[in-house]
Amino acid sequence: MNQFDAFTGTRPVTDRHAFDAHALNDWMSQNIQDFQGPLSVEMFKGGQSNPTYKLTTPSRSYVMRAKPGPVAKLLPSAHAIEREYAVMRALAGTDVPVPQMLALCEDEAIIGRAFYIMEFMQGRVLWDQSLKDMNSNAERAAIYDEMNRVIAALHSVDFKARGLADYGRPGNYFERQIARWSKQYQASVTQPIPEMDLLMRWLPAHMPASARDERLVSIVHGDYRLDNLMFHPTEPRVIGVLDWELSTLGHPLADFSYHCMSWHIPHQLSRGIGGLDIAALGIPDEDSYITRYCERTGIARFCEEHGITTREELRSDWPWYLAYNMFRIAAILQGIAKRVEAGTAASAEAKATGAQTTPLAQLAWSFAQKFDAAKR
Repeated sequence: MNQFDAFTGTRPVTDRHAFDAHALNDWMSQNIQDFQGPLSVEMFKGGQSNPTYKLTTPSRSYVMRAKPGPVAKLLPSAHAIEREYAVMRALAGTDVPVPQMLALCEDEAIIGRAFYIMEFMQGRVLWDQSLKDMNSNAERAAIYDEMNRVIAALHSVDFKARGLADYGRPGNYFERQIARWSKQYQASVTQPIPEMDLLMRWLPAHMPASARDERLVSIVHGDYRLDNLMFHPTEPRVIGVLDWELSTLGHPLADFSYHCMSWHIPHQLSRGIGGLDIAALGIPDEDSYITRYCERTGIARFCEEHGITTREELRSDWPWYLAYNMFRIAAILQGIAKRVEAGTAASAEAKATGAQTTPLAQLAWSFAQKFDAAKR
């Protein structure tokens, strides 16, 4: 068993996600350099909305990301695997490690859905953000510093020079996101959550200057967290950033504050590190982590030089960013709760995930109150 399998695992392809492997084999022999079948297919475990497959030949393995099968009803902008392919291909050769993109197929006649093929990477996916299974505090500290380095590198990429000037919509990123997730939440309500109603009004009314300024724009991953990174098999080094389906052009602090939520989400609620003795584990405190990110990106200096906000104001704005991201995640979780109610997501895992909506909304509202208190 290789390290990739040890940390993620594969399973047989389900009927829902099955396709004609012979047709794929024929397509790859024509479109992938040095490809030689025959091909065997497995699925990676996990809850990806875009199914991810391990493709194995006698000499090499590949990874395929695809849209859901033809029976799925997709929104026009959903599951845009061609965007994932485009951003990872554009990031090749930057300080942001990504798998090598090998081929994109948008012709759904081949296997009944669009897909792309990328290299299979030997590495580790780490699921527990406490890193309790690591050998030492030094190793945990190095892994956190590497996460910090990679997200800072992403937000420092010259996206225009990489051909990604049109990768996102113009205009205020947060206004669009708050409107989007408010609409999503309202369409998924199963029972009243007063804090969500308060947040939908409060967030746009209290948006700080740093969030409104449209000069602050970068590639944002949209779901940057520990288990969306692949680390080297033995070194504390990221070899691939995965799962780009929520990526776009947006506000770097939206992406970074999402990443930093783990310091505040209780460990027992999700995979956060809130409430743990992180100093005893060798994990940096959030303030030190933010400082290192600001040093690497120069974002605080940029804000001051361009009259957007001061470092002190940026620090006092932080609870707003956390409230926004917790609201966003609560809206996503409410969608899962709605599917549980409708009987389309009846697993115990889905029920437990959906049940996190209310405590996360309450936590978001507590950060809104902290922001208000800091601004008085």
